[in-house]
Amino acid sequence: MSARVAMGSPVRHSRVAMWRRQHAWCVRDSLRQLARRPLGSALTVAVMGLALALPLAFYLLLTNLQHLATALGDSQSVSVFLKSSVAADGADKLAATLRVRADVAGVTVRTPQQGLAELAAMQGFGDAIKSLSDNPLPFVLLVEPRADADRVQVESMVAAVRALPDVDLVQDNGQWRARLDALIALGRRVTLLLAALLGAAAVLVIGNTVRLDLRSRGDEIAVQRLIGASAAFVRRPYLYEGVWYGLAAGIVAVLLVLVLEAVLAAPVRDLVASYAGRLHFGGLSWVTLGVALAIAVALGWLGAWIASSRHLARTKS
Repeated sequence: MSARVAMGSPVRHSRVAMWRRQHAWCVRDSLRQLARRPLGSALTVAVMGLALALPLAFYLLLTNLQHLATALGDSQSVSVFLKSSVAADGADKLAATLRVRADVAGVTVRTPQQGLAELAAMQGFGDAIKSLSDNPLPFVLLVEPRADADRVQVESMVAAVRALPDVDLVQDNGQWRARLDALIALGRRVTLLLAALLGAAAVLVIGNTVRLDLRSRGDEIAVQRLIGASAAFVRRPYLYEGVWYGLAAGIVAVLLVLVLEAVLAAPVRDLVASYAGRLHFGGLSWVTLGVALAIAVALGWLGAWIASSRHLARTKS
């Protein structure tokens, strides 16, 4: 038994070593082909990088738009402004009445002092508030609709609250939030569609580049097939070529997005300062950028595989 293992081990090691040498040769050959035409390779990488950077830029815009919606009012709450004559006891009694409704999840009472403190914290209101002799703000009830309530039920609840005698004004924050959610959903769908179209364009660009390389090396490929080279062996250098194209284009796309974030950093800081820090904007995470880089490599490999497979199938027939 030990003699059989000793005999099989060198064979196994030789196969692994041959596999490593073949892949090392394919890597060097693919890099040599890219270096033979630096201008054409650079143009291909630039076109593919721009195509991949556009979906990333749209995704960056959507992410920050969601941050904006969160800062300006992420909840679907309904703001109920009571009449100025309503005191604390009346506000608490009305809040207790609304809490027992089946379509209400919760009610928060906001006092005039809390409202005045929020206004004082906002930029530009501090001096004006200091000049006030008394607090003109009323009690406000923040009514949270039930989580599974649809817009018809919420609007019915808003109409019932608006008809109460102690209510002065009802502001339904969920309406603009619903519109913003619909806009974000539309933007997400457009981004996915744009990413699919530009991804297909990147595959075609890589495929056409590899196809031209295959045609220029047709005689070399014919000789390789005559001496017994398999289709996988012939295809392998071009797959590595597609991987290099995808990797370089992915790096270009990531760098373009980072440059875009740096260019927008100063205006974003000014906007955040104008809202007293309540807004939060951020760039794409490194995980997202890493996934984009991996997708770029996969697209490059796919384009090279399609082009090389079609070429080998045509030459074989």
